Amino acid sequence: MGVRFLVLAVLSVALMVVDARFEVLKPARSQMSLVLMDAYWITDLPERLWQGVSSQFGSRTELVAENEKLKTENLLLQGRMQKLAALTEQNVRLRELLNSSALVNEKVEVAELIGVDPNPFTHRIIINKGERDGVVLGQPVLDARGLMGQVVELMPYTSRVLLLTDTTHSIPVQVNRNGLRAIASGTGNPERLELRHVADTADIKEGDLLVSSGLGQRFPAGYPVATVKEVIHDSGQPFAIVRAVPTAALNRSRYMLLVFSDGRTPEERANEAAQAQDADQHPGGAAIVPATVPKPVATVAPAAATTPAAATATPVTAKPATKSSTPAKPAAHPVAAKPPAAPKPAAAKPPATAPETTIQGRE
Repeated sequence: MGVRFLVLAVLSVALMVVDARFEVLKPARSQMSLVLMDAYWITDLPERLWQGVSSQFGSRTELVAENEKLKTENLLLQGRMQKLAALTEQNVRLRELLNSSALVNEKVEVAELIGVDPNPFTHRIIINKGERDGVVLGQPVLDARGLMGQVVELMPYTSRVLLLTDTTHSIPVQVNRNGLRAIASGTGNPERLELRHVADTADIKEGDLLVSSGLGQRFPAGYPVATVKEVIHDSGQPFAIVRAVPTAALNRSRYMLLVFSDGRTPEERANEAAQAQDADQHPGGAAIVPATVPKPVATVAPAAATTPAAATATPVTAKPATKSSTPAKPAAHPVAAKPPAAPKPAAAKPPATAPETTIQGRE
């Protein structure tokens, strides 16, 4: 038995060395895997049968309770959607009254997290959208709960995003309850933001929602940023210590949204909103506007064409007028060469006037 065990042990070691160093046993291994696949399937069959039976004969009470819960959640979500639709329409009407055509819903694109910066002192991530996908520097990034950061580095197919909690990042925010403006800066802690230079007497308290104010022209206004967690008032200090927790799941979100804001200037937005409002007030305005646009072009072209004609016609008509107004003085105008010189712009008139002048001169 000892000799057999020793022989088998040596043979096993030899097979392992050959398998690790050479590729001779790869075909044999592939064939053995096909043979053993059936054995694996047979050994796993009881567990799969048990799972199938348990799933088929689940508790009816649990299924009914889950169904009722899903119905309730669906009803609540439908109610919220109706309210959101009403608020959106109201916002559109108010913007039309203000002659502003700013977008209510920005264009977004879904991106996926593919990498995290290993440096513990920087909060940066890498997403699978880059310059070829239309991403630009400074583009806002958010998840299902709120703002996450902005794009700081572009590559052809990937981008690097700087998170809100990075120590080098700051964002202008305002308190959603009263509109108080402040600057939220990163602390290096993925679960904390700080509001800098907030007056000790400012109206801010725990639980207030901080949203983006849009004053930095980088992040769109109205998106949730953080929730105030702690407010410390010190009578000896001019500023209060305000700490907030980001609403976005910076350490857990895998899918996020890239926001494409409207690139039009405020003047262009106002002009387009005014044109849209005029079109709504005057149903026929859509047909009148294109007709009035080409009018300046049509009037300018004839003006340019008639100007030389008018300039040339003036001397032609003036000369016959002077000659016909002074028929008694043929000798004062003995020069008969002037009428032939006039035919440059119009060759038909000089022959008619030339005989008249010559006849008067002869008379």
